[in-house]
Amino acid sequence: MEIQDVARMEISAARRRALASVALNLALAVVKGVAGVASGSAALMGDALHSATDVLASAAAWVGLWLAGRRHPSFPYGLYKAETVATLVISIAVILAAYEIGRWVIFGTPGVPDVQVALPVAVGSFVVALAFGLYQLGQGKRLGSTALVADARDYLADSLSTLVVVGSLVGQAYGLHLERYAAGAVSLFVFWAGGSLLFRTLKDLMDAGMDPAVRREVVDFMERHPQVRYVERCIGRTAGGRFIINLDVVLRTASHTVADRVADRLEEDLYRQFPRVVMAHIRTHHDHGSTFRRMTPMPGPDPEAPVHFASAPSFCIEVVDAETGEVQESEVVENPHAGAERGKGLLVGRWLLSFRPDEVVVAHGAGRTAAFVLREAGVRLVDANGSVCEAEPEAEGAPEDTAGA
Repeated sequence: MEIQDVARMEISAARRRALASVALNLALAVVKGVAGVASGSAALMGDALHSATDVLASAAAWVGLWLAGRRHPSFPYGLYKAETVATLVISIAVILAAYEIGRWVIFGTPGVPDVQVALPVAVGSFVVALAFGLYQLGQGKRLGSTALVADARDYLADSLSTLVVVGSLVGQAYGLHLERYAAGAVSLFVFWAGGSLLFRTLKDLMDAGMDPAVRREVVDFMERHPQVRYVERCIGRTAGGRFIINLDVVLRTASHTVADRVADRLEEDLYRQFPRVVMAHIRTHHDHGSTFRRMTPMPGPDPEAPVHFASAPSFCIEVVDAETGEVQESEVVENPHAGAERGKGLLVGRWLLSFRPDEVVVAHGAGRTAAFVLREAGVRLVDANGSVCEAEPEAEGAPEDTAGA
């Protein structure tokens, strides 16, 4: 099954945004650099150096995203970590920028900048970097791209460092010489941002586990399936903003055929529900429960009339002792789809699954669609004598959504 289609689309979109980031960083670096030289503002030139380093960082993000969309037989898990490597390059580039700015603070000789030239450029650069950084951050989170998120954080760091420059230039207009202090603050902030990014990247490269909240969502999703008793184990690791997961799932059924079918369906549903899961391995187990749940259609006003499965006005839910066959609990629930004019079998089948039955009694047949839905979920269909009903040949295909189903 081609499970990476959504992930590849996300990577393609992320690549386009990374390329736009390269162009914008280059423009910011040139504008700041020219204005810094023209105005004599060392802080603005240091900020231009930060943006110039970001050009390399954004290019690294684009290269990483380009590689992440490629396949190679030597990398069966995909090249998704190429994006993480690109993020590592970004973090190192940010730290180098902080070092260069800090070196000037210690050994440089500050002058008196021309505020009329430098201030408009600094304000404009701040607005552009902040707006694009927030946009890039939102897109990176939406696409699950660590490289885009890293690039966005770099833009936000750039905007804040530019804001410090703006403050120093405003102070200069009032006779306060804050150039060296502004450059020092820029250096420290950029170094902190780069160090934090480096730490997060190393965690990813060392196969850090997936986020606990995401793991809980996966487990809850798995356990909602009617044939799943519980998830025994869920281990996941990060892969460039995406996940590789191993699951041990305990099923209600003892049939290997049903277990294989349920596992395939669980895998398909998992990829559909969580597009950032690029590989999942589901191992099924059987738990010999002491009880099982049985659902039986109840007769209408005329108890002598045959009970048509999907049109039954109600169903009886019974909790049965697996060894003795004794009914321990019972409850009658009304069939909300008994009067449906179209798709009755499909609606009733899905409704029954919400009660997580182990078997359903179909004394007079369940109809092709309802039987297909129930069997696909691993539910046993039995007749009034308790014998398992064999699947009809026409039930092997996709169910038809008809009124009589």
